[in-house]
Amino acid sequence: MTGRCRGCGDTALRTLLDLGTVPAADHFPPRDSPVRPTESGHPLRMDRCAACGLAQLADDDTVTAEPRGIEPQALRDQAADAIDRVRAAGLLTGATVTEFGSPHGGTWLPLPGFTEATGPADIVLDCFGIMHEPDQRAAFAARAAATAPAGVLLVQFHSLAAIVAQGQWNALRHGHFAYYSLASLRTLLAAAGMSIVTAWNFDLYGGTVLVAARHGSHPADRAVEQLLAAEEEVLAAAGGLQQVVDRHVGALHDWLEDRAAQGLRTFAYGAASRAVALLAMAGAHRELLAGVADASPGKQGRRMPGTDVPIISPTDLVAAEPDAVLLTLPDLLREVRASLPQLDGRWFVDDPLRPRKVDR
Repeated sequence: MTGRCRGCGDTALRTLLDLGTVPAADHFPPRDSPVRPTESGHPLRMDRCAACGLAQLADDDTVTAEPRGIEPQALRDQAADAIDRVRAAGLLTGATVTEFGSPHGGTWLPLPGFTEATGPADIVLDCFGIMHEPDQRAAFAARAAATAPAGVLLVQFHSLAAIVAQGQWNALRHGHFAYYSLASLRTLLAAAGMSIVTAWNFDLYGGTVLVAARHGSHPADRAVEQLLAAEEEVLAAAGGLQQVVDRHVGALHDWLEDRAAQGLRTFAYGAASRAVALLAMAGAHRELLAGVADASPGKQGRRMPGTDVPIISPTDLVAAEPDAVLLTLPDLLREVRASLPQLDGRWFVDDPLRPRKVDR
């Protein structure tokens, strides 16, 4: 970056979170390749613009790899819920649709009753896609241009307020260029000639928001005003996010060492991007963490970046008969408990204070 906001171009940027240098979030080396010091040499910092409020990735010297993940059931369920809510609000109208996709999945297509547009569409969808755009101002302009004059733009994002409130510092990763509050998103949409008319809140990722926007100036409903008020109070404490990092990393390291000292074998589930910096900074290695299971065949046979911890299949995880399994993505709990009943009673959910055991 040139020291200018990715959204409004202002230079009034302040550091909100600095993780120093960590591994690239989406580069999973082959399992037996040596762990080199340069592997963990990528700066990772979140700045926030004092002018428009956008939190953003300061710089990114990594090269985006081909996505290797599998769309979780929680994301598919949430997409179906979102469609129902938008339809109930009377906003799913017209005949054409365009979707700006995300490497995380979560597609709404095919959308019953709609055909994919060749020009401006009645419904334009963006579910966690726009945060992957380095030039935020251009990205919002493109989505506004893709929306028909009387159309609706639907944008879903992981709430910055949720990240702050729950200490989700490891949501910061390479390739994610923007972290939105509802207020900053409203400002970015206004610059593109659109206004938010309503919003919905979801539990996914600890707190995600879906907004509906139209061209021109429109009054926001009560749901928008309530969300704005709630997030303003939370974001007043955003400066404390940096302090959560050391506490989280230290708690995980101590927990892994305690279990190893007791002769217990600990594994993890979920070779997700948000686990990359956490495990590397916590000093994870094979003696502390025997492996990380993941359902994605593209990740199996590789290792967690910056560590020698191998990525294995769920089948191999069950066969290993672990004493404990750390779930790096809490949203997967229902899905993995249903698919891996053999591990019931051994799940621990990652938490900034200390991994917490899941009751039977």
